[in-house]
Amino acid sequence: MKSQLETQERLIPLPVQVRGSRGFFRLDKQTALKAPEQAEAVRAYFAARVKRATGFTLADAKTGAQGVIRLHVNPRRDARLGEEGYRLRVTSRQVDLRANTAGGLFYGVQSVLQLLPSAIESDKPVRDAEWRVPCTEILDYPRFAWRGLMLDVVRHFFSKDEVLAFVDQMARYKFNILHLHLTDDQGWRIEIKRYPRLTDVGAWRVPRTGDWCSYGPPEPGEKPSYGGFYTQADLREIVRYAEARCVTVLPEIDVPGHSLAALAAYPELSCGGGPFYVDPGSIEMARLYGVIKSDPRPSKIPANVLCVGNDGVFEFLDHVMTEVAEVFPSPYIHMGGDEAIRRFWTECPRCQARMREQNLKDEKDLQSYFVKRLARIIESKGKRLVGWDEIVDGGLAPNATVMSWHRGGRGAVEAANLGHDVVMTPSTHCYLDNLQGEWWLEPACTSRFFRGPDHWRVLRLKDCYEFEPVPDGVDPARIVGGQGNLWTEAIPDFRHAQYMLWPRAMAMAETLWSPRAGKEWASFAARVERQFARLDAAQVKYSRALYDVRLRPRRGKQGRLHVALETDADGLDIHYTWDGTNPDPFYPKYRGPLVPVPGARELRVVTCRNGDPVGREIAVPVTELENRAEKAETARTSQ
Repeated sequence: MKSQLETQERLIPLPVQVRGSRGFFRLDKQTALKAPEQAEAVRAYFAARVKRATGFTLADAKTGAQGVIRLHVNPRRDARLGEEGYRLRVTSRQVDLRANTAGGLFYGVQSVLQLLPSAIESDKPVRDAEWRVPCTEILDYPRFAWRGLMLDVVRHFFSKDEVLAFVDQMARYKFNILHLHLTDDQGWRIEIKRYPRLTDVGAWRVPRTGDWCSYGPPEPGEKPSYGGFYTQADLREIVRYAEARCVTVLPEIDVPGHSLAALAAYPELSCGGGPFYVDPGSIEMARLYGVIKSDPRPSKIPANVLCVGNDGVFEFLDHVMTEVAEVFPSPYIHMGGDEAIRRFWTECPRCQARMREQNLKDEKDLQSYFVKRLARIIESKGKRLVGWDEIVDGGLAPNATVMSWHRGGRGAVEAANLGHDVVMTPSTHCYLDNLQGEWWLEPACTSRFFRGPDHWRVLRLKDCYEFEPVPDGVDPARIVGGQGNLWTEAIPDFRHAQYMLWPRAMAMAETLWSPRAGKEWASFAARVERQFARLDAAQVKYSRALYDVRLRPRRGKQGRLHVALETDADGLDIHYTWDGTNPDPFYPKYRGPLVPVPGARELRVVTCRNGDPVGREIAVPVTELENRAEKAETARTSQ
């Protein structure tokens, strides 16, 4: 049992079956590596990873080496493994990895690497490590075919090399879809040779720093110098690199809304005619989308939707999708389709004429007309259309796949019950741009729109882990998988993107790969802690919010404030103070709900393990605790 736990505690996502045994396979400079020709790319990948961290050049198995790592592609198909599964057997003499495909071997290799010490993640040889793999037998295959992460490269631009690093990191946890959000109001990031102004103009905006959705518009004469784009050669390189790691790159061209960057380049595609500018994350855009709920003023942003009454729009999209399809071998193209401001179509004579021409009763039907016409364009390129929930409105295109992100999953249920495939990515569990803890602890840029007690959303690691992709009342066969989304309005650089991604993406990985029946939070949390050392070795930034205290204020008898404290990780002690001093292991230990002492202005808490602080110190004003208790009581009585 101890040896089995030793194996399990190293692995994320958890395999279908793990059977540990005593002993280790020792990897050294005499170790051999053998693979068939069809798995040469996997062999080269594994050999390079090992050499980088150990300095060992794995020899060919024919040399009579002491220990052998063998990769096999099954000559007769193993039905349990499917396309991505594998069987791994580690003894003291050899590592035997078998799969039906090279892809299955690649995922098996990720498990072998996780079974090695965390130093295997180093980018230079580590001389004092003991390179050994615990003896084990593993049977493994994924629960879902679609295991994705979305990277928004529009709101903040990430270089080609940063995208390649993103691919490397996601491949370690057996993700297989990289969804690139390539166009939006804030930029156009893909070279389209027929329309050079899309990147000459649309890829650049005026520079701004501070809180997203608080900036002013461009000043007269201000140069749009912030941004960038990927050439088609860049994107082909990203695609090849991802394919070698069993990752498919899914491109998103977000239309008909979120099109301001395209309209700044080609205003003739608009309803209102402009003038247009690439939005820098302005307060005007916040008004347009209703982010500023209390501001009655209308937005001054001109219509940021494509004109559905203009046949030139569909000619434009046909040419764009031709070039997109040539760059990306993915069977899908994502069309966005979300948050189109339909009132702009109400005010547009050409859109209203289109509605009369097509006998459409309202603007929802007009959007459906747009989606169906675009679907035919995409299908003419040999691709299938994917879009956000809103493409359900007014009726779906026949072969569309729905990516469900909001509305309580209603779009997913409706689409699945109509026979459409669905990718689940609800914002309640999968939006990795949300805060990971108390808003005043998180970096100032982290809040997607505003910071403060009334404008923050939290998505803790445990919340991600509780994600269940198959909604009640839906045929599970229609749920092809799910993904985590990293929107980057408030993520200005790649290190912060890593911080927001890890370890929450590990929870997504386990949910989408591992059997539902085997999921257990305590086991996962312990394995995440083991992964921190690997992230340190790889120099990947990550959040330690797992160790933070959760505060549960409520009203007790006679309306007195009671504050319960919880931790998500096991084995932690909570220490607290009411007098404004910084708690440490020598201060009172939490043993039950707290009541503020007379005169106290704030509660300070910190988590410790074995006498050492591990969590962030949290200081909460008593007035804030009172407000939260009131809200909790209101929510309870309204149910």
